[in-house]
Amino acid sequence: MARDTVVARIGKAHGLRGEVTVRLHTDHPEERFRPGAVFTWDGADAPAAPAGLDQLTVASARVHNGIWLLSFEGCADRSAAEALRGGRLRFAVEEDNTDGWYEAELVGLQVKDVSGEVIGEVMGLDMGAAQDRLDVRLTDGRRGLVPFVEALVPVVDVPAGHVVIDAPEGLFDLGLGR
Repeated sequence: MARDTVVARIGKAHGLRGEVTVRLHTDHPEERFRPGAVFTWDGADAPAAPAGLDQLTVASARVHNGIWLLSFEGCADRSAAEALRGGRLRFAVEEDNTDGWYEAELVGLQVKDVSGEVIGEVMGLDMGAAQDRLDVRLTDGRRGLVPFVEALVPVVDVPAGHVVIDAPEGLFDLGLGR
């Protein structure tokens, strides 16, 4: 069974020929972003997006200084590229994926400490250059980012609806809260 998931978020325009930077949400960008690949367009967070746009087709994909740059059919200049900023590219993926978790699977999961006490809820996944971080809203309303590594997040149980965080003392007191 397939479901729709975000594979990239569009950043700023690059150059004058319609390229955009993208923030990746996939481990296999070279497979996903081939010319001709079609993505469902989610422009809810792109205030300047053209009305009626529901799909984007990759015209070119390349890496420049470690940053993925994409261009899309029908997006030939900087103004068109800038209008896409903030939008998301979605793609149907199979449910039986075992390579990791997608943000859509994690959002809304309860966050428990190692003793089983509920301490918050997952609000999102912050994709970092070195590692991803879980965006957690604690029960007292504070928010913090927890490195999404096995040492700190030893259990991710999507069917049971929770993650377990083995947070070192003071993790949420280090100025990481928002």
